[in-house]
Amino acid sequence: MNLTLKVWRQKDKNDEGRFIEYSAKNISPDMSFLEMLDIVNIDLVKKGETPIVFDHDCREGICGSCGMMINGRAHGPGRGIATCQLHMRSFADDDEIVIEPWRAKSFPVLKDLMVDRTSFERIMRSGGYTSAKTGGIPDGNSILVPKPVADEAFDAAACIGCGACVAACPNSSAMLFVSAKVSQLALLPQGQAERETRVQRMVAQMDEEKFGSCSNTYACEAECPKGISVVHIARLNREYITAQL
Repeated sequence: MNLTLKVWRQKDKNDEGRFIEYSAKNISPDMSFLEMLDIVNIDLVKKGETPIVFDHDCREGICGSCGMMINGRAHGPGRGIATCQLHMRSFADDDEIVIEPWRAKSFPVLKDLMVDRTSFERIMRSGGYTSAKTGGIPDGNSILVPKPVADEAFDAAACIGCGACVAACPNSSAMLFVSAKVSQLALLPQGQAERETRVQRMVAQMDEEKFGSCSNTYACEAECPKGISVVHIARLNREYITAQL
């Protein structure tokens, strides 16, 4: 496959940035999208040019660091996958592919396709934890949890914090991310100690980070690589109102 790439290049957060066109030649359809970028970067290095900077780590759809907009979609075409799980067979020979970073004020661009997502970390530090005594590992059956509740908590915990929900939302809302993190702990007995303070602190930190408000477009759910449901946003609202009362 031979492809034309229009890649967003930006030296740092103060640079205006611009799209630059590159050619990706002899690309195997079995390559992942990140492997294709590796090939392009190898060619750039051979030419003495600066390689394209992008985030990646596990390349198994777990870490959530590989997020980028591909042809206007978070993580590119396909549903339920991160960028590292996107294969080049999703494109056709001679296609033009536009690649850019997440577009949100709360995710400032550091360089090229890499953005600063530490705002998510600050939200987690504000309340995304439980009180637990240190010591030996408790017996697995010491606290009984109904399976439907455990399953729903697990579904919420599947969130990898990639930021696709923010990038897809027209308001750059982080409600899906925050609601998933609130849900996974609010549903379980172990998360009850901080249940009221948790949701208040995490919502307050989300607002402080200048994320937008939710307007129920469901774009977040559609682009989430882990299929996190907007049902969790409804739970977040209930948890917050209850805590306020």
